[in-house]
This record gives sequence, structure tokens and C-alpha cells, in this order.
Amino acid sequence: MRRRRPLSWLLVLIAANSPLTVGAVEPTNPFLQQCVERFQAEGTLDLGDARLAAARLIPLLCERFEFQPAWTDRAMVEQLLDGVRGAASHGLDPADYHLQAIESRLAAGQWQSSDPVARAELELLLTDSLARLAFTLHFGKLDPEQLDPVWNLSREWNGTDPVGLFEQVLRSGRIREFLEAAPPQYPFYGRLREALARYRTIEAAGGWPAIPDGGGLKPGATDPRVPALRRRLEIEGDLAPGEVADPTLFDAEVEAAVRRFQERTGLDPDGVLGKRTTAELNVPVGRRIEQLRASLERARWVFRDVEEDLLLVDIAGFKLHLFRDGEEIWVTRVQVGKPYTSTPIFKAAMTHLVFNPTWTVPPGILNKEVLPAVRRDHSYLGAHNMSVVRSDGSVVDPSTVDWSGRFPYSIRQEPGPKNSLGRVKFMFPNEYFVYLHDTPSKQLFDRADRAFSHGCIRVEDPLRLAELVLAGTEGWDRDAIDRVVASEQTTTVFLKQHLTVMLLYWTAEVTRLGTVLFSEDIYERDGAVIAGLNHPFEYRPPRGLPNELRLP
Repeated sequence: MRRRRPLSWLLVLIAANSPLTVGAVEPTNPFLQQCVERFQAEGTLDLGDARLAAARLIPLLCERFEFQPAWTDRAMVEQLLDGVRGAASHGLDPADYHLQAIESRLAAGQWQSSDPVARAELELLLTDSLARLAFTLHFGKLDPEQLDPVWNLSREWNGTDPVGLFEQVLRSGRIREFLEAAPPQYPFYGRLREALARYRTIEAAGGWPAIPDGGGLKPGATDPRVPALRRRLEIEGDLAPGEVADPTLFDAEVEAAVRRFQERTGLDPDGVLGKRTTAELNVPVGRRIEQLRASLERARWVFRDVEEDLLLVDIAGFKLHLFRDGEEIWVTRVQVGKPYTSTPIFKAAMTHLVFNPTWTVPPGILNKEVLPAVRRDHSYLGAHNMSVVRSDGSVVDPSTVDWSGRFPYSIRQEPGPKNSLGRVKFMFPNEYFVYLHDTPSKQLFDRADRAFSHGCIRVEDPLRLAELVLAGTEGWDRDAIDRVVASEQTTTVFLKQHLTVMLLYWTAEVTRLGTVLFSEDIYERDGAVIAGLNHPFEYRPPRGLPNELRLP
């Protein structure tokens, strides 16, 4: 995950390597000025069936150009149209960027027209198209804060002057370079685009065959469904194509291919064609395309100026990725929140680790789970190594507590192998009280679906993570970690350099080897993203833009 240069780098590049004008200076178009003044006064401007969105940016740009045409070279227009048509490869709809309106006007000869009205309208359409596309590629089409009320990841413009940036781009004529620099430059994003193209090719060829319902199929069985299963697995690349003596035989090659498919789609890789595997095989290719489009949109929301040292949790994929110097150095399995106690999406900084932590039972769990359990069985506290504590931390004798009435205390689980947080927790202070931690429920990591927690993230190999996080910290090698864990003494270690933590959610990703992975939409969030991508353009600008530059 290499850090991308901010979009403002292109302004410097353009200024240093390009002339500031393209083509001859043309006279002021009075109708263009009139359109801009009406645009400013009314806040919107309809040009036939096209509505302009950049109600602040366009007037300021036109003033910078003194109401002379900024689109003076047909090559600039073709670069823009290439970018608009290419928006589909980003999972976007080219219609959102005035493609038909621009193409129809060009076909009608408005580029060469001496009619100032036609020329002014084309000028405005081109500028609005560029603004829409550049903002969308850089920030995403949707505003994630509208979809997730607890969203806290930045969508700021980072101080770059948008008017100056667009002015430099238009004066230089380097439209293609500008649009190519706008989306995330990380390999993750590029691999998603490649996968989207591949699955659209599959869709254009007719998709894949449905596997009929039936009983479970195991290796060695023969069944009339196997030929369709073979073809289905070949289309996504899980099974190499080739002739076989008996196409109805569920042989070792088919079993291995089924396992590969199950691993890619978050199922238990048992190699058996059961009910759930059949259902997953029958997910239409169009749904897979939607998952890829949703992941591309989410990547546009977050993958800008990302730190090279990063801990990233893929919630839907139940995985943790650790990056150092921009390179992925470790991946492990995690457990995340149940759908009704979902893990939130946010960004924070890890500040410290706590070995042999205590666990103060949160109010929700206390009232709904622990107190009812204690009232049923007073030995519950001892069995779970729990203490009753006052607000000052002093311990209360449980036998003195009136368990039938109001409970004015807290319950704390002491350090040890039964502690719900295990042997270590990783703290990145946040308003959701979510953190990473060990767990005594190790057996749950072998499950394909690992949404079990109350919102925190349980790590499969937390001591290895602690070793990696503390690498380079004097006095904290693996031997030191093992010694402090064995002591069962609560010990806090502060990080000299904080580590960025990002909790993200996507249901499609592509590995470095090109394997496409799909995850269940455990929190049912894809639908809103896809609906927004398919909805007509309604851009909400990122924070950080001056008021006069914000789009409606």
C-alpha cells in the first residue's frame, strides 16, 4: 500500500512543465457571462436535459478566464470524453458526467459554431463534467456520512485551492493526467478495477450456469449436476478447463476447485457441494459486479494520504492487515461484532497496549447478561474470575450485595486465562469504546463466519501482533512479552510512535496474486451504496472547501 501523492502535486507538475495557455486567446463571450451571472443568482442552471452542479466553482473559474473560453483545444475535449467514458471502469456511470449532452452537441457541430449561445453552453457543460468527474474520482460519488452516522474518516480537500487547481489544468490542457491522478493510486484500487473489467466480460458472455438444487455432493459421487458445476468453476478460474473421461464425476480436481471457491467466498472449505455452497455459486454475476463497485466507492472514500505504517481491519472479511513502510507484513483472522452490535467504521491512533488486562463489564452487557446470570447462580462470579467493585476501585464482598435491587457497583473481570480480553488489548482511544484484544474463545477463529463480539475486534494471534507493534521498542522483544504475560500482572506499554488504525468494511477485494475474494454483507450495507451509485448525480462536497467553492 504505497502512499499516494496528494492531488495538489499535479498543480506543481503542470505549472513546471506546461505552458499556461493552449491555443489562441479568444474574445469574451457575453452570453457566457450572462449564463454565469444567472447561475450565481439562481444557484442552478439547466442546459436542455443537463443540469450544472458546480454552482460556485464554475463562476469563479470563468472569472479567472475573464469569460473567455477555457476549452480552446479539441484535444482537451477528447481527453475529457475519454475520462468520462472510462468512468465505467471505476464502477461509475458516465451519464453522471454529461456524456450524452456533450457528444450530441459535438455531433451537431457546436464546437465550431459561431453561435455564442451554443458555444457558451458547451463550455459550461465541459467544465461541469470535469469538476464532477474529478471530485467523484477523488472523494467518491456518495457522502459516507450520509450512510453511516458514526463515520469519522476525513474527506477534506487538504488546503488545495480547487479554483487554482482547475485553472492550471485547463490552461495546461493536461486533462488526461489530471483525471488519472484523481482516484486512489494504491494497488488495492487498481486490482479492484481489473476484477470489475473481468466480471463485466463474464456478464457480457452470458454469466455462469445455475447449479440445480439437490442433495449434498461429495468427492467420488457421480451426478448430472457436475457438468454445470465444472463449467461454473471454470468461468471464475477455480477449475482449469479440460476434457475429462466422465464429466459427471465429482473427482479430486472438482473437490479442490470447490474448496478454492469456498475459501474465496467466506465459506467453510470442506470441498462438499452443500446447500450454502450451491447458493453462493448461484449468486448472479451482476451481484458480484455490484460488490466490486461498492468496494471501489468505499476505497475512494478512504484511500487518500494513508499512512505507510497502518493496521487495517477488514470487518466483512474478518481479517487484520498490518503494513510497515507501505508494505503488508502480516495478515491474521479476527472476530468482529454481531450484526446487532456491529463494529463501527472509523480511524484512530493506537497509543498503548495492556498486557494481562482487567475487563470492566460495559453497562449493556452488565444489565442484559451478567446480572441476570448472577441472580440465577451466585457462583457465576467466581467461575468467571469476576469481582464486584466500587467507583473508587475497592472490592466488595458479593455476599453483602442485594442482587434483587438496584446495582450501584461495577463488575470487573480479573486478569487470567478466562478474561474476556485474553492476555493483551490494543488501545486506540475512540468514542465507541472499541479496541483490539485477545480472547479465550479461540475455537471460533475456525469458523468461516466470525461475527461474534459485542463490537470489539478479537485477534487470532494477539501476542504476535504485540511483538510486531512493539518491534524496535527497547526492552519489548518476544521473550519480554512472554515473561510479562506469564506474570499475570497488569502492565501498560505506551507506544513512542502512535500507529494508525482503520476499521473498514468491504465485501469484495483482490489479493496481490489476483484472487478475487467476496464476503457476506454481514451488516447489509452494500444496498445503500449501490443504490447511491445508481441514483442520478447529487454531489455532496468534502469538508475543507471554502463556502464559495462548495457544490450544491
